[in-house]
Amino acid sequence: MKKIVAILILALSFSLNSNAQDNMMKDKAVKTIALEQTPGEFTQKGLTVSEGSYIFEISNANSGTDVGFVLVPKGKDASKPENHIQTAYVTAVVKEGKVESSKTTTLTKGEYVYFCPLNKTPQYTLIVE
Repeated sequence: MKKIVAILILALSFSLNSNAQDNMMKDKAVKTIALEQTPGEFTQKGLTVSEGSYIFEISNANSGTDVGFVLVPKGKDASKPENHIQTAYVTAVVKEGKVESSKTTTLTKGEYVYFCPLNKTPQYTLIVE
């Protein structure tokens, strides 16, 4: 009887540990931030997200030009490519009517600015809490 109880406790412990790990993995899942560009601007004028890993999905809604995406920690000179978070770049220039995505980018607490150098958008604020 003691062996059966011990086996049940061990199995229950393994099951609970497995469920906790599954929940932790779900919390760390990569999320998508979808942003749309129109002529000279993003339709999303600012964002607030939680810490985590993200893919930026950029759509070109008839902006009149190809578009891209640049993300920079706030306070850094956005005109210098060495300050850009390069994983946030879209993997291809976004043609009119198309959507392109970035690589996975991990964001930590702080403020960032995003903009498009091709579509000449203003710089918008992304806050990570």
